[in-house]
This record gives sequence, C-alpha cells and structure tokens, in this order.
Amino acid sequence: MSKIDFNTIPEGILLQEVANAKEVNWVNSHMTDAKSGLSGVSLTMADIEDAERRLERFASYIQVVFPETKENNGLIESPLTYIPIMQGCLEGNYDTEIMGKLYLKQDSHLAISGSIKARGGIYEVLKQAETLAIANGLLQETDDYAILAEDRFKEFFSGYKIQVGSTGNLGLSIGIMSACLGFEVIVHMSADAKQWKKDLLRQKGATVVEYDDDYSKAVKEGRDSSDADPKSHFVDDENSVTLFLGYAVAAKRLQKQFVEQNIVIDETHPLFVYIPCGVGGAPGGVTFGLKQVFGDNVHIFFIEPTQAPCMLVGMASEMNHEVSVQDFGLTGQTEADGLAVGRASGFVGGVMKPLLSGICTLEDKHLYDLMRDIVATQNIFLEPSACASFWGPVQLGKCQPYLDYVRNHNLGNVMENAIHIPWATGGNLVPEETRKEYMVKHLN
Repeated sequence: MSKIDFNTIPEGILLQEVANAKEVNWVNSHMTDAKSGLSGVSLTMADIEDAERRLERFASYIQVVFPETKENNGLIESPLTYIPIMQGCLEGNYDTEIMGKLYLKQDSHLAISGSIKARGGIYEVLKQAETLAIANGLLQETDDYAILAEDRFKEFFSGYKIQVGSTGNLGLSIGIMSACLGFEVIVHMSADAKQWKKDLLRQKGATVVEYDDDYSKAVKEGRDSSDADPKSHFVDDENSVTLFLGYAVAAKRLQKQFVEQNIVIDETHPLFVYIPCGVGGAPGGVTFGLKQVFGDNVHIFFIEPTQAPCMLVGMASEMNHEVSVQDFGLTGQTEADGLAVGRASGFVGGVMKPLLSGICTLEDKHLYDLMRDIVATQNIFLEPSACASFWGPVQLGKCQPYLDYVRNHNLGNVMENAIHIPWATGGNLVPEETRKEYMVKHLN
C-alpha cells in the first residue's frame, strides 16, 4: 500500500500509475542543454581522462592475468554490433517504427566478468591496488604494471580487504578482480542474487555473505563491516565517484568505435542510448561520459522494472533518494536481479537531473520475450535484465511522451539518420543450464 499523497507531489498522476505497477514512459522536464547540465557537476572530462590513463597503465597486468584480453592489448572493452534483424523483429512484434539504425553495445561480453560492472567495479579495485602499492613504495606510475602479477604483490594485498554489497554483477566484477590481485574479498549479496553468481564467486576465492533481504540491506551490512576494519575498502555502489568514473570511460571508447565504423554523431545524426537501471551507478556514469563526449547530440533513457523503478520514483517525485519504491507500495522484487533496487543513488540522481532524457518501465514477462528475440535474430545471448534495454527504442517509436520529446527537440526531420544503442549490461557468464531455463520462461 502506497504511503504517498499523489496530490502533493510532482508528476502525481504518472506516479499513481507507477504505484499501480503500470508500464509508464516519463520525460524529464528538468533536462537542460548539456553545457549547463554538466556545469553543475563537480566532475569533468579531465577526471574521465585520468581514469582512462589509469586503465591504460594496468593494461599490461591485465594481459598477463587475463590472457583473453590480449587481442585488445589489455583493455577491457566490448563490441558495438549492428543488429538490423533485431530491429525489424522489434518493429514487427511491438507495432513500432525505429527510425534510423539499431546497434547493440555488448557490455554483456566484457572480458573478466561479463557485464557492464566490469567497467566501474574492476576500475575501482585497480585504483585501490595502485593507491596502496604506491603509498607503500612498491610501485611507481612509470613502472610496467605487469609486475603486479608477481607473488610479492599478492602477498602484500592479502593483508587488505575489499568488500561490496551487490545483487550479482557488481559482486562478480569486484570479487574476481580483487581475488586475482590477492585481496581478501567479501561480497554481501541480497536475497534476489542468482545462485550461479554466488557459486562462481566462491569458486574464484571470494567470501560470499548471503542475506534474506534486499539490496539496501546487503549494502548497509557490507558498509558497516568494512567501516569497522581500517584495512578494508568498501566499494559503495550508491555513492562511489571512482565507480562512476570507471563507467564514464565507456563514452571515450564508444567514440573510437564510431570512428572505426564510420558512424557520425552530430546535430543531423542524433544518438539515442537506452540503459537498464538499478541503483544508478553504471547507467549514470555512462550517461555522464556520453554527455561529456557528445553533448546535446545524445539522448539517454533508463529502463526499469515496474516493481523496482527506483530512479524513476526518485527523479519524478523530486524526492531523489529520500523515497523508495516500497513507499509507493511496490515490492522492489524483479527477475531482473541487477535491477532489483528499492532506493536510487542520491549522488547519481542529482547528477542525472539536468542530463537524463527520460525513463520507461516494463513488466518482467517482456524481458524473456526480448531475450529470445535477440538470440533468434542475431544469435546473441543476454541475461534478462540486459534485455530491458530494447524496451527503449520500442517505446520511442510509438508512445506519445517520447514522440513529443522528438518533436520538442526538433529531431523529427533527422530521425532517419539516428543511431539507437540498447546497452546490453550482462549475460556472457550465465551458465548453459541457466540459459536453457531462461529460454522457456514466461513462454505464452
């Protein structure tokens, strides 16, 4: 039952629909031009470039410990794939028109941990390792970081802990990377975390602490445990600037892929990006980076489950992290485990206020249909939560709020040149047996 008085909050009519678990399409009325929006953020392009250089320093080490990254010279990056057959499938199945071309950003296939969390999560672990090693006289920025694979560094890092609260994919990226470096790593996991993710973490050497409660509880317990230990570092998915910047580097990498594939983004060739959203760190960081790189020529939409639209209720109500989906009478439970979050990041919500174009929600049943569609059309497997990204272009082509958005931004005459990118957030590490289960779930 909702605790909210819908007559006294902004977007009360839409949020009443949200509270009734209806699928909605929201346009952010607070979005400004990119220059103005970014001017209010303390972070800048220089911060993204600093993160990019740090990842480059670690590239030689990454190649040694994860040989699958050699073809990318130790950079953890994912393909950008043109998916015209999927585009036709979406148009036919959902009676919509996607003007322009549809590409898939396959963070589902990022090396090491197979999800978008490989960007921010692995980056934060690497930054912590660098900070400790330099502070203790074991490393200089001018060194070849491949030396970090030596036993002396593993022995050194074993005296320190890294902890994180997670529904799954962030835990995987933190756990795998931390254990590889030699840290003692503890992953605090919520009740909705998939068993195979817990099993894989334990196999990689992480300690997994399970809670019969939601994401917020796992984060709180992890933070409290870490705060009590001076040699423990807590990766704060809700408020970490380091995580945020690791995600933001994706925009610079995408810009290079556009050049390689002769894709032009400018006033007459707009870019639309659709990202599944949980607490907000990963999609927020990517959005920040994209706005820095492409400015007003990029339009970004988040997609959330109808039972866990935490960023939507926070932003639309203007109460940000002060309100949860449970306050609206929703459960916060969804089969999209990475999106099962009740309260959005206050830090990210604030940054997104002038930058984000909008948010749409979808019911869980669509996730599995979309998952089967991308396998059938392009032979690409994604986990269900990642498939939420396809709901964005479906809605943009047919729902009135988004049609109005296109008209109000004077994009109607250039939509045939648009590039649409659903951001596939995870899936490569899903075990074969689990994939088979997913493929028959929610079949009509």
